Amino acid sequence: MDITTIGGLVLGFGCILLGQMLEGGHVGSIMQATAAIIVLGGTFGAVMVSFPKKDFMRGMKLFKLAFTDKKEDMSAVTKQIVELASIARRDGVLALEGKLATIDDKFLRKALSYVVDGVDASVTRSSLEAAIDAEHQENMVAAKVWEAAGGYSPTIGIIGAVLGLIHVMENLSDPSKLGGGIAVAFVATVYGVALANLIFLPSANKMKRKFSLAMERKVVITEGVLAIQEGLNPRVLEEKLRALTGEEAPPKDEAEKKAA
Repeated sequence: MDITTIGGLVLGFGCILLGQMLEGGHVGSIMQATAAIIVLGGTFGAVMVSFPKKDFMRGMKLFKLAFTDKKEDMSAVTKQIVELASIARRDGVLALEGKLATIDDKFLRKALSYVVDGVDASVTRSSLEAAIDAEHQENMVAAKVWEAAGGYSPTIGIIGAVLGLIHVMENLSDPSKLGGGIAVAFVATVYGVALANLIFLPSANKMKRKFSLAMERKVVITEGVLAIQEGLNPRVLEEKLRALTGEEAPPKDEAEKKAA
């Protein structure tokens, strides 16, 4: 569970409700099923018109990423690639074939299979980079689905408010109903703006960041595997990968202990 997403939602909605109560309002006054139906239904209807079915469904499926905390452990990736490089340098590239079945990461396994099969380095690079770019573009479309929802939601909220005001105007003959009717009408606007700025747009940004981190991880894997294919010294390779990931090198005494 992504604690920053959950904490942000609790803080955002909690402060809004707290402010409502401090002003003497009641939480029940902003709980309107009709407004929710108009805003949610209208927003997702507009999004469905904007995107093909495949893109829309991908956006719905990947929305959970904004609430899950899957860490990209770059240090573990670096360590695994360096170990594989040591095996290749000691026993030859073909020795990596026996390691393929033990590798959980599908992309790393695919990249190493190119090396084991003797595929040319330029072909390996172009194939892996094409796969990275294609997946990243598809993932970014999923984030754009929620960006679009954040764009439509406030406008649909205004439509809901106008519809509510139309209903109020129909009851002008009864002044006692005007105040409450106007309040209810503007609840739709609150829903539209709140959903856009507390859920839809922030979730899209969170998804984009996580997609970028996943892409960076695959770029590191690509560079590492190509270095293995090139026969780069494992120690030099480790320094190169640490530079790519922004990791600091381990303390000298710790590195000496590992070497010993």
